[in-house]
Amino acid sequence: MPSDLVHLFMRIDHLPHIWCPGCGNGTIMRDVAVAIEELIDDPEVSLNRENVVIVSGIGCSSRAAGYLDFNSIHTTHGRAIAFATGIKLANPKLNVIVLTGDGDCSAIGGNHLIHAARRNLGLTVIAFNNDIYGMTGGQYSPTTPNGDRATTAPYGNVDRPFDIANLATGAGASFAARGDIYHVRETIDIIKEAILHKGFSLVDVYSICPTYYGRKNKKGDAVEMLRWQRDHLIPTARYYHMPEAERADKKLIGILSYNDYPEYTEEYAKVIERARGGNKGGAR
Repeated sequence: MPSDLVHLFMRIDHLPHIWCPGCGNGTIMRDVAVAIEELIDDPEVSLNRENVVIVSGIGCSSRAAGYLDFNSIHTTHGRAIAFATGIKLANPKLNVIVLTGDGDCSAIGGNHLIHAARRNLGLTVIAFNNDIYGMTGGQYSPTTPNGDRATTAPYGNVDRPFDIANLATGAGASFAARGDIYHVRETIDIIKEAILHKGFSLVDVYSICPTYYGRKNKKGDAVEMLRWQRDHLIPTARYYHMPEAERADKKLIGILSYNDYPEYTEEYAKVIERARGGNKGGAR
């Protein structure tokens, strides 16, 4: 890891960032940058920085695309995966990484998420999941826990929350995982595996929003919210060695699903070849 990650991978003229004190989004952005840097330095991988594209939608998390100094595009609300789909299809050699929020990808962008997953399109989606719409005023999101409060649910949220990683798995994602901002090393390693995975990969990273979600629900300050992650989000290696009774209020972080499905752009290239007459047995 470089000693000066900021000057290596950040757009200095766009800093300081706008995130609130204690927000977990900066930690996730750093995790992504470290994961990319380590893959670039790995002689067995040799990730090409010029082939990395960062795509984001709208929301607190999506500001990260403007801070990271790569080929990047800041798109419209919920449409980050749609833009990323076009980029990947236009140039399948690119490593396209989508930075999105829980509301951005599972509410207005939910259909884009599930269809990119079922197609197994070669994108890496990093969901900054802080259980709330932070930038637009603290409305409840599809991941806000049942009973928790938000500006649009002052007496408690009656909806059951989405589990984004399981949602992606159910939609056919060949790689789905969870990380968080307390277990930094584990999350960086998961992101690296997601980038290297051939096909659609999603990493649902539990963030924290002390300003809107934490304060509204009396979760304490950023330190207390991090302590909660430490005690309740358990890496795979520990989780499966815990007694069943101790898992009751815990959540697993790590890789949840991994499958070797055909990657969409490669399958689409075969269609193009058949259309050009390269496959004599195919349709003309």
